[in-house]
Amino acid sequence: MAAVLLSELTTLHLGGPAGAVVEATTEAELVDAVREPVLLLAGGSNVVVSDDGVPGTVVRIATRGIEEDGTSLEVAAGESWDALVAHCVARGLAGIECLAGIPGSVGATPIQNVGAYGQEVAETIAGVRVLDRRTREIGELAPEDCGFAFRSSAFKRDPSRWLVLSVRFALHAGGASQPIRYAELARRLGIEPGDRAPLADVREAVLELRRGKGMVLDPSDHDTWSAGSFFTNPILEPAEFEALAARAESPPPAWPEDAGVKTSAAWLIERAGFTKGYGDPAGIAISSKHTLALTNRGAGTTAQLVTLAREIAGGVRDRFGVEIVPEPVFVGHAWD
Repeated sequence: MAAVLLSELTTLHLGGPAGAVVEATTEAELVDAVREPVLLLAGGSNVVVSDDGVPGTVVRIATRGIEEDGTSLEVAAGESWDALVAHCVARGLAGIECLAGIPGSVGATPIQNVGAYGQEVAETIAGVRVLDRRTREIGELAPEDCGFAFRSSAFKRDPSRWLVLSVRFALHAGGASQPIRYAELARRLGIEPGDRAPLADVREAVLELRRGKGMVLDPSDHDTWSAGSFFTNPILEPAEFEALAARAESPPPAWPEDAGVKTSAAWLIERAGFTKGYGDPAGIAISSKHTLALTNRGAGTTAQLVTLAREIAGGVRDRFGVEIVPEPVFVGHAWD
């Protein structure tokens, strides 16, 4: 049997061969497939796989199913996230409309606590059905047990323990969006921040904004051969933010958070000298549309991606004294 290259299963189009690939289309198949240590893949949109690949088994999560009860939806982990957003918008259900166009599967969203344009998926999650891989017990975790944080969760912090089987969402009926918090999106919609808009209008506006940044998958556009935003926006202690402001030539972006002050990784990267298109135009380079995306221009390798990521993080550290942290999950020896 020919080896399967994991570059064929990831949005970065990077990664060496897998020892074996198993596709699980039912919950029972999925639970059975993880009796041994395996790499779990669905959309492959937030993962960086080593050039050496994975010697063991890769399980592709391909479970399907959406069960609706009014504004409550139970969705299988393998369902497409963007397709779910489109489904909810068509049904007049609000709460995830600003998360349109994000690649990957439903099961990945609580792991990363995906967010964009003023929404986080944790705001609508009512429960996560999981397999505890240590005890082999299946149960549901309440939101407070999921450890949600900015682009993180208990699932991400302890990746070997939980297998997400399905996610239960609590949405809002009525056909209008939740209040629009993100200024750029509000401007695109022609409304004030805090106002609402028709769900379909919000989804289309988000998709337009994402396309302009190369964040909607397109096989013919190398700007979309990425893992999305590669670095998370850092959250700084007040004193750290004051130190950053003192080193910057102009006021850095600031969004108050419970844990401190969030600032923009893209702003830091650009002002540290790393502009759009920086890198190897045939290998790995910053997107020509979006500073936070590291892209494979067609002939890149994971080693080149990691080298560029380290260069950017080091440049930001040297210029501003701020650590920026990669958002994707690294597999194999990708970050070694």
